[in-house]
Amino acid sequence: MGRVTIAAFRPKPECEPDLLAVIADRLPLLRRLGMATDRPAILMRSRGGAILQVSEWTTDDAIARAHEHPEVLALWTRFGACCAYVRLDTIPESHEDFATFDAVDDAST
Repeated sequence: MGRVTIAAFRPKPECEPDLLAVIADRLPLLRRLGMATDRPAILMRSRGGAILQVSEWTTDDAIARAHEHPEVLALWTRFGACCAYVRLDTIPESHEDFATFDAVDDAST
């Protein structure tokens, strides 16, 4: 059974297109490395502009291996150039009974 993750990113000023490009590269890379499942991802935007992606890792071990894999580390460097990572509890929608977000198209799902 896989491990579902909700990743949240706040684009740096004028960097949302770059962030969306990095997000589009994320799952194809993780899938090629056997770290993510083929389950379609969900990409969404909060009212405050944070971009969230719901996706599935294959195992806890895959998550651990990602922290050491050079290609994944290079991808994370790209993320760092265009966004800040956001804790879910800082997104106002996360405090609602039924958190609802705007859908964002994502070709990598």
